[in-house]
Amino acid sequence: MQIFNKALPIAMLTAALMSGGMAVAQDDPTAVAEAILSDDNFEAAVEHLRDNYDRQIEEFVELVEIPSGPFMEEEISARYAEMLEEAGLENVHVDEEGNAIGEWRGTDSDGQFLVVSAHLDTVFPEGTDVTVNWQGTEAHAPGVGDDKMSTAVILAYIRAMKDVGIQTEDDILFVGTVGEEGPGDLRGVRYLFNEGDYADKIKGFFSIEGGTAGRVTAGGTGSLRYRVTYEGPGGHSFGAFGTVNPAYALANFMTALSEIEVPEDPKTTHSVGIIDGGTSVNSIPFSMSADVDMRSVDPDELAALHDQFLVIVEEAAAAENERGNTENGEITVNLEVIGDRPAGQTDRNSSLFLNTVATYEAAGFEVDEPGTSSTDSNMPMSLGIPALTIGANSGVGGRAHSLDEWLDTDVELTIPAMRATLAVILANTGYVTE
Repeated sequence: MQIFNKALPIAMLTAALMSGGMAVAQDDPTAVAEAILSDDNFEAAVEHLRDNYDRQIEEFVELVEIPSGPFMEEEISARYAEMLEEAGLENVHVDEEGNAIGEWRGTDSDGQFLVVSAHLDTVFPEGTDVTVNWQGTEAHAPGVGDDKMSTAVILAYIRAMKDVGIQTEDDILFVGTVGEEGPGDLRGVRYLFNEGDYADKIKGFFSIEGGTAGRVTAGGTGSLRYRVTYEGPGGHSFGAFGTVNPAYALANFMTALSEIEVPEDPKTTHSVGIIDGGTSVNSIPFSMSADVDMRSVDPDELAALHDQFLVIVEEAAAAENERGNTENGEITVNLEVIGDRPAGQTDRNSSLFLNTVATYEAAGFEVDEPGTSSTDSNMPMSLGIPALTIGANSGVGGRAHSLDEWLDTDVELTIPAMRATLAVILANTGYVTE
């Protein structure tokens, strides 16, 4: 038996590999990757992916065409759980938050799982036409690249591993998450790590997102989102002229927010995205609100921006109360948190990161400077659990989050990427061969 596992002691790993006529040191992730990529059983799994690609595309289309906008994931979660069970996983279920979960059993479990996930939800509201329109090998429909192809890739991986008899030392938790996009606020992974049955049983995490192999996101952009609402007595625009006006308080706030200086590095941003309120053009509004987005790749910078935000929110109300007539009431302010995504980083010296980069490069995919984004990986990163967001599709597509989103599903573009990312998963879970 040969065991390609970065977690083994050097002497044990070397002895195991020597028995097969090959020695690979524990601290040489490139050698481990090359051993996996050249293994006959692994190549049989890749051929399985190719031979069954039509089925993958059928499942991809089915998943795309199940509406799954924010908080609309019940149907797709139930169907994906059925698919995970059909693929051969154990203990398949949908958890309390809606994540579809299945377990892959390793040969030498330590009670901890490596998670391989893709998100089931999209940004598109109820009523969106999600019918796939084919233009050659290009699939055109909302959500094709973000992230429905990845959900189909996972199913293909499980079947290939099962059917050719691949074994891993570690247990793997395959998950279709919910609530990754926008208002979902990472509720699926938040539950998975903080409340669910696996909350203290996860040692590493992969989120498979749009993009090809070699695309590695190792940082999580944190964000805080608020709805800021100013309220006042209101009145007739002419008859009650001079009365404190929530719109002016809101304007004070937005002007002050625009003037907050933030660093370019680490990148930190603020924005007002939605303004709402008022009843008519000839009325002083009773209420005005703004939805605010603040982001940073550095949690300390995000916290500093948040502190300034809280100050100017109150100052804007005070300034309007000072300016106007408060005989019928003052301006008050209400803050509602509508999003809170933690920031984090995966250590570039962690075995998860080193194995992943080495495996991609051994498979022929160049890894550029790892990126920072807001994905499901934010949650484990913030908890100090190694996590990466990676790709496994053709990498040819565009218009994400738009009605004309598209993805090229050409088998010759997709299978090499799937091969590389499957090798990444195995390199991090202790690939076992006879």
